Amino acid sequence: RIHSEPFAPKFYVQFYRLFVTNYTVSFLINFYSKVSTMKFNTALLALAAVGSAAAFAPSTPAFTRQSTAVGMSVLDSTTGQASLDPAVKARYDSLPFPEDKILAEYVWVDAAGNTRSKTRTLPASKGESVASLPKWNFDGSSTDQAPGDDSEVILKPQRIFADPFRPRADGLNNILVMCDTWTPAGDALETNTRAKAMEAFEGQDDEEVWFGLEQEFTLFNLDQRTPLGWPEGGMPSRPQGPYYCSVGPENSFGRDITEAAYKACLYAGIEISGTNGEVMPGQQEYQVGPCVGIDAGDQLMMSRYILQRVCEDFQVYCTFHPKPIVEGDWNGAGMHTNVSTKTMREEGGLETIKQAIYKLGEKHAEHIAVYGEGNELRLTGSFETASIDDFSFGIANRGASVRIGRDTEAEGKGYFEDRRPSSNCDPYLVTGKIMDTIMGPEAPEIAPLNKDQA
Repeated sequence: RIHSEPFAPKFYVQFYRLFVTNYTVSFLINFYSKVSTMKFNTALLALAAVGSAAAFAPSTPAFTRQSTAVGMSVLDSTTGQASLDPAVKARYDSLPFPEDKILAEYVWVDAAGNTRSKTRTLPASKGESVASLPKWNFDGSSTDQAPGDDSEVILKPQRIFADPFRPRADGLNNILVMCDTWTPAGDALETNTRAKAMEAFEGQDDEEVWFGLEQEFTLFNLDQRTPLGWPEGGMPSRPQGPYYCSVGPENSFGRDITEAAYKACLYAGIEISGTNGEVMPGQQEYQVGPCVGIDAGDQLMMSRYILQRVCEDFQVYCTFHPKPIVEGDWNGAGMHTNVSTKTMREEGGLETIKQAIYKLGEKHAEHIAVYGEGNELRLTGSFETASIDDFSFGIANRGASVRIGRDTEAEGKGYFEDRRPSSNCDPYLVTGKIMDTIMGPEAPEIAPLNKDQA
């Protein structure tokens, strides 16, 4: 029996060691029986509390690391809900920023077409224009954009957006900076598709080409296998149809994420013009534009960055894959690209639109080559797509490669929609290629699909 108080600290150390080395509960109870009745009852209650908490705690995969923070658990990989305490984060978010400094998040596109970023502190005056922003660099060997023995890649700022993730109330903006990538010698990297697109837009300012980009995406649980709204390991009980532009908990999945990204893009200064739920459950869309020339690519790429940051907060996996679900009768995901030049918007512009479409048809294979990876899974001739092998156009026909809207036909001017680009396409390559083609030489006429097929 233990009677003296000086012995108590040694006793508790013994208890702790026994507990953390996973001795059985019965052994602990026997050990405690040697203690006074009061101490036994207190310790047993504490042990029961720990056991109850463990019984209801989520199971942890074997490959994950245990958190060292008290009260933290591994983020659930199936529910899409974060276990991080928002009150803790709010404590740091409430700290004021220095009045003479801003945070600049430099964003660029890596070798795989994904966005990456890192942050630097700058004098507030540097954020007033692109010209005043300094160049920066990063380790290109870690992004497959440079070899390890000559890994420095230069970031050139090209476009400034307000940072929706670090708002401040002092009249200044922290900023997101869209950059492209260069060698220290001043050459554009092979993966710098923005520089390639700029070549197509140079000298075409008079045409004031507008682009409207419809970005589709699919939201998954963190298992990366189960779209939002789908049963784990299965498919929805209803076919597609009720989910497009839908309302109700049985139809709409991911609205909060789309709404959050929508507001964040507006705050950033992106010309986001709308959103809607798409045909497949868990699939969403937003539209960017109209934007002029190269700015369409800048805004679309930054909108993808913002969307991924929002999904990071919601702990939901977002994919731009054009056909994330290949089993069953489900739509793929695209980035339909609406195009209008100044001439197309003027009286008689419909004829200019048709001439542009003929040119696109003559270079169909060249466009498909830069319209995204995995597009052959999507462009099958079914599910509101044309065949990847054949070019076609029609009035209001969503089964054609290129669509002319009924309003454009009726007014004799307006725009056309290229429906071939996939959701994971590079917007710089797409807009640059379209500009290069429609400003090129004339092409033979192509017969339209029958309007009755619309």
